[in-house]
Amino acid sequence: MKTINKIIIPSAILFLGLLPSCNKFLDVNPDMRTEINSVEKVAELLATAYPQANYISFTEGMSDNAGDKGAGTVEIVNSAPYRFEDVADINMDSPTYYWNAAYAAIAAANHALEAIQKAGDDPAYIPYKGEALVARAYAHFMLVNFFAQPYDATNAAANPGIPYVTEVGKVVIGKYERSTVAETYNKIEKDLLEGLPLLDNAAYKKAPKYHFTVAAAHAFATRFYLFKKDYQKTIEHANQVFVGGDIASSLRAINSEAYRSFQYYELQAQYTRADNPANLLMAEAPSIWGRFYPVYRYSLTTDIMNELFTTSNVTDGSWAYNIYGRETSLNIPKFREHFVRQTLNAETGTPYNIIPLFTAEEVLFNRAEAYAELAKYDNAIQDLNDFASKRIIHSPSIPIYVPELHSITDRNLLEFYKTADLKRAIVQCVLDFKRVDFIFEGQRWFDIIRHKLPVTHRTTDNEILILGVNDPMRVFQIPQEAQSSGLALNPR
Repeated sequence: MKTINKIIIPSAILFLGLLPSCNKFLDVNPDMRTEINSVEKVAELLATAYPQANYISFTEGMSDNAGDKGAGTVEIVNSAPYRFEDVADINMDSPTYYWNAAYAAIAAANHALEAIQKAGDDPAYIPYKGEALVARAYAHFMLVNFFAQPYDATNAAANPGIPYVTEVGKVVIGKYERSTVAETYNKIEKDLLEGLPLLDNAAYKKAPKYHFTVAAAHAFATRFYLFKKDYQKTIEHANQVFVGGDIASSLRAINSEAYRSFQYYELQAQYTRADNPANLLMAEAPSIWGRFYPVYRYSLTTDIMNELFTTSNVTDGSWAYNIYGRETSLNIPKFREHFVRQTLNAETGTPYNIIPLFTAEEVLFNRAEAYAELAKYDNAIQDLNDFASKRIIHSPSIPIYVPELHSITDRNLLEFYKTADLKRAIVQCVLDFKRVDFIFEGQRWFDIIRHKLPVTHRTTDNEILILGVNDPMRVFQIPQEAQSSGLALNPR
């Protein structure tokens, strides 16, 4: 146990019995897993088939969204990623904690699939089989992109991937193989494509935004195929997230008068509301991120804020986001902590955050980038304008979006990015817009590894830290305990 500010942080569950003393799935009978004999029990089990862990601390800290404030809260889950070092911590918000939580989610999906298989051909189980397959694919996708090299068709068959676990563990300490990145992606795609047509939104009468609905599964597919550079499939899946492919009407209207009228705590609550159409899939995770991200030493600085939010952008308008705090606490309210006490009158307990896993904004950005890669420039620019119409204002004193002034065209894209290559300009605009919109959400890291972007961090002691495009530290380290199951650690 680790206690921070009177908060008990539980030890991470270790992957599939890597340590026998913590082998919870094999030593005990959680969630009725040896008695999953009804549709209701399968549905209940699948609520745990999503990684109950937060990756934002280490992905945001590694990215170019973080700078050194010179002061603030210092936790290893924030400081080590900033310095491009392995995180020597197994507790919440660490890579090890995410690894363990992801394999715990995979184990839940596999238990559900085993129970469904034993039930025979009962059609009542079909949507839950779909959910289990897509959830298993998602957890493996996240693992392979954190703990292995990003997908590249030229070397994916040679680079080590991660263990793709499809069966319920039957022994205390099993032996697992990492396979390759290509094999891992093939298995992810197989599960995704098999599971997606089985999904039925009617199965999720309670808390649908915490399950792989049809829309959420297609959103996941857009990310998967963008990583694979299969741009046509990215577009096809994006167009199936919302009826008629209309993503714009589900975007957060950050520049609206109603949204701008919200106070700080209202904004916190609004961002991860289940009834917000922009949120497609969310997860509740034990995390101190929502409490500390404004005051972490390695986070948004004034220089980065000016670079992202106050300098000119391609629309020639201003971003409508409200940024709160001072130099050591700059933030946009996105997370409201839910604190669960151990007992009614206890001072200790566990903090939880709601993490948005897939949003309408990401689907739009994925589609726009795919359009650009296929030279469908008008479609890509339309997506960018749809996004800008919900984020841009003329100025703080004239807080409205004026299409005649702020619309993005091929001409101003080329001028702003100082290039004659329209595809390059559009893709760069997509990446810039995403970096702004997903600040504090860890999404920037995915673009850094997809596009092989270097990252430079500077400390207040004038130390310059560079994460090059081939630096082995771009791949998070597999937990040391995994060696007992025969897994080779990543190079260092």
